Amino acid sequence: MIRDQIAVITGGAKGIGRQIALTYAHEGAKVAIVDLDRDRLRKTERELRGITEQVLALEADIRQEHLVERMLAQAADHFGGIDVLVNNAGIVPHFAWGVPRWPRIREMEEVFWDRVLSTNLGGTFLCTKHVLPYMEQRRSGHVITLHGGGGMGSCVYVVSKDAIRTFTRFVAEEEREYNVCVICVSPGSAIATEDAPDEARQRMPGPETVQQHFLLAAEAGMQLSGKVVTLKDGKLEVVGES
Repeated sequence: MIRDQIAVITGGAKGIGRQIALTYAHEGAKVAIVDLDRDRLRKTERELRGITEQVLALEADIRQEHLVERMLAQAADHFGGIDVLVNNAGIVPHFAWGVPRWPRIREMEEVFWDRVLSTNLGGTFLCTKHVLPYMEQRRSGHVITLHGGGGMGSCVYVVSKDAIRTFTRFVAEEEREYNVCVICVSPGSAIATEDAPDEARQRMPGPETVQQHFLLAAEAGMQLSGKVVTLKDGKLEVVGES
């Protein structure tokens, strides 16, 4: 159960991260949200405090190792440990919203490629690296990362997510002896968050549709560690396995 668990959610100020934070708070978890957007961070913090006082808002750039290490230490010191990490922060190609496609590889600036990889993959690495000691100490924990696909124009995004899938598989084996479950969650479809155009939000599922995905992922057994899962018939199902 997520009740009384200590959860850190990166990219927690808006979108899917905000929804995960609200869902965990409603279920009785102690929630730390991490984001770079100070205004949105404070707004979501106020929303969460309408549910529970067990909230911590931390401004941090997950691409900077010393900031990640400090952020996780602050969360652990404040709440007394960390049980769940949700690696949600990332740069996403929201083409389904009708926004312009990213450049083709032949036209892409190296700085853009590096920014996506350092955020999506690098941030997942750094947050996972520095949360594991807290979980190993307790010999329990869940590290949850979002997995997603994409079409033409999203090459660097898909590269980052495929790399995260492999990262998850290998870290899961390293952490099995410590009873730390490392898992990827696929929402199953593109999501229209509060920043999406009205037209997109009218025809696409919203972030509230992923509530059960992340509640169950925070309770997943070790048999799912290293896997990519999605929700089917109210249960987590391994993607690519029947």
